[in-house]
Amino acid sequence: MNYQSVNPYDGKIQKSFENISDKELEDKMATAAECYQIWRNKSYAERAVIIAKAGEILHARADEFAKIATLEMGKRIDEARGEVEFSARIMVYYAENAERFLAPVKLDPTRGEAHMESSPIGLILCVEPWNFPYYQLARVAGPHLMAGNVILIKHAACVPQCAVAFDELLTEAGAPAGLYTNLFISHEQANNLIGDPRIKGVALTGSVPAGSAVASSAGHHLKVSSMELGGSDAFIVLEDADLEKAVKWAVWGRMYNAGQTCCAAKRFIVIEELADKFLDKFQAALSALKPGDPMDPKTTLGPLSTESALISLLKQVDAAVEHGAKVLIGGKRFDHKGAFMQPTILTNITPDNPAYRDEFFGPVAMFFRVKNEYEAIALANDSDFGLGGSVYTKDIERGKRVASQVETGMMFINNIDWTDAELPFGGIKNSGYGRELGNMGIQEFVNKKLVRLATLDAPE
Repeated sequence: MNYQSVNPYDGKIQKSFENISDKELEDKMATAAECYQIWRNKSYAERAVIIAKAGEILHARADEFAKIATLEMGKRIDEARGEVEFSARIMVYYAENAERFLAPVKLDPTRGEAHMESSPIGLILCVEPWNFPYYQLARVAGPHLMAGNVILIKHAACVPQCAVAFDELLTEAGAPAGLYTNLFISHEQANNLIGDPRIKGVALTGSVPAGSAVASSAGHHLKVSSMELGGSDAFIVLEDADLEKAVKWAVWGRMYNAGQTCCAAKRFIVIEELADKFLDKFQAALSALKPGDPMDPKTTLGPLSTESALISLLKQVDAAVEHGAKVLIGGKRFDHKGAFMQPTILTNITPDNPAYRDEFFGPVAMFFRVKNEYEAIALANDSDFGLGGSVYTKDIERGKRVASQVETGMMFINNIDWTDAELPFGGIKNSGYGRELGNMGIQEFVNKKLVRLATLDAPE
């Protein structure tokens, strides 16, 4: 079975799903294409009734949706509930703001009048990952459906029940057949879809290799695309930082979702004056986390999403050590049932170590000492990724200055709170291109049409 739910806490198979046939895929594509011809002509108010209703259902049944995610990919139940609630807010946010975001924009030509108007482009294929099995769906469904497009989803193979639950959510909210379509398809089928002339855009959140392959195919077929491909975010602690606050954000920033977050804090860059104190407190806080049942609200450390994810992460740590890194704490799997990785801190990581360029997708922190602010910025920028980052200082103007100099798509000062539908999300370099959420997120897959009216004589 290509799509299979396996509880990473106890290893039990919950449910399996067969890939659909090419004939079934064609039927779904035809239904989506037919739906688009109707949906594109609906008013924003008519679309909003369905999208807002989906948000309301998510909010009302947050516990139900959260339990599915926890059983399927191991997210601690409180975190899963928070993800569902955030997804609900995203849907309502676009239901309320899409018309304003896509309203015609008046221009001022030298003669006559002109404006830019926005219109949908068609069927959008979205390839989404497992680490936020609802949020990833909401952040494409909310904006792109409200813009008048229809979407087809290829979700991650390990969260099929979440995929089905979100599909059924839209149907319950009143979505017509073909508006939102979950597809249990192979990678080959997905790649073939990109070349289908009915597909007008492709959005992917995933790894750099996956993004490179999908973006290449989209480019070959001249399809617009957006890519969010992970990160290795810097967590910069200046010597005047509030130490207690910085450590709390460091723990949350590295350990939220068991460290399986694209914009998690991954490279901890601390100015020498504060380095020892920070490291002692950070180490103590991570060491206090204990594995347990992610359905239990008292659990402080959940499992990784799959056994294979754990094995890959352990290999990365071993490779880092082979190239000279030192393990301050952790580095192994827990002697506990389930796919549990010990919270790990790596030090002595030099530029020739593969870990220096890698993304660790799990509870592994890399720690670096620097002499001053300028070295901190240089080290933060010496990365192939550029998704997010944060800086900690009591001097707000200094924090803004550092934030402006770090080459990344998002920077946070004295926090890492990205959970706001108003805030655009995305990066640069190997972290991809395009933005999701906020006003920018709804602009990715719309036609920006210039309309000009002028009484002019044609040139002779």
